[in-house]
Amino acid sequence: TGATAAALGTAGAVSYVAARSLIKITLDGKFNVKPSLRAKKFLSKCDRLDEMDKIFEREAKRLQRGDCISVEITAADGERLRGHFHYCPDAKRTVIAMHGWRTTWARDFGSASHFFHNNQCNVLYAEQRGQYGDGRIGFGITERHDCLCWIRFINSSKELSHLPIYLCGVSMGAATVLMTTGAKLPPNVVGVIADCGFTSPQAIWRHVTVNNLHFPYGKGQEKLIRRLCMKRMEMDPDEYSTTAALKNCKIPVLFIHGALDRFVPLEMTYENFSACASEKRLFIVPDAQHGMSYFVDRNGYEAEVLRLWKECDRRI
Repeated sequence: TGATAAALGTAGAVSYVAARSLIKITLDGKFNVKPSLRAKKFLSKCDRLDEMDKIFEREAKRLQRGDCISVEITAADGERLRGHFHYCPDAKRTVIAMHGWRTTWARDFGSASHFFHNNQCNVLYAEQRGQYGDGRIGFGITERHDCLCWIRFINSSKELSHLPIYLCGVSMGAATVLMTTGAKLPPNVVGVIADCGFTSPQAIWRHVTVNNLHFPYGKGQEKLIRRLCMKRMEMDPDEYSTTAALKNCKIPVLFIHGALDRFVPLEMTYENFSACASEKRLFIVPDAQHGMSYFVDRNGYEAEVLRLWKECDRRI
């Protein structure tokens, strides 16, 4: 009996330490996660990882050196939000671009920025909270409110408010914009581009913990994670999800995903697509891994986005 109790106590302690570590890695933006760990455990298992990383860095630096205007607004909870606005003199639309987990606006959208700018788009590249300030990452639950604040910021300008707005996101940024669709949106928000978004915080944590980190993630761990989130991050991970939001979505959504994604599994986009109550289209890139669809099939990716713009621009 004593040995059993000791074993259970040890298992409980290990479970608590593992849960606390997961919270730090996933939600604490100030916690330093080594790039090698991100690549090995969380991101794509890609033979061309070094080559792709150089491309990301080169394009990020190019975008940062461009003529974007730095802007700041105040979020609903008082947090200062930062963004970078690229103005197009003959713009036909405005894109609000939300980047992914533990990355940057310039890295995630550096390569696609050519496409946006060459097709008459103003672009607001938002910096997701957690990259600065209090350092708390909300996995879309908090950031969806920030996205609404950026929409209001765009519409506060007489020069911009008459243009259609598209919400665009990659990975956690995709989950952010998908969660935003559950809110009542202004009439000029006409479409969404969601590249490899997950279904809910708990679902993606469970997948990564079991399949990438090879730790258990049962009901006990789920409850413990929720309790730690509430205590340390002041966030309930079960408060909202992309699938819940999409049941109330009223604008067209273009879902994009790489079939070889080992971080956010393709099945999550299928679940999001199924839950979506509005017009929707699915673009799957067979040989693409996480966040790599644009690189693997740039022509197909751009054709799908151009089709969305052509169909939705005239809706306002």
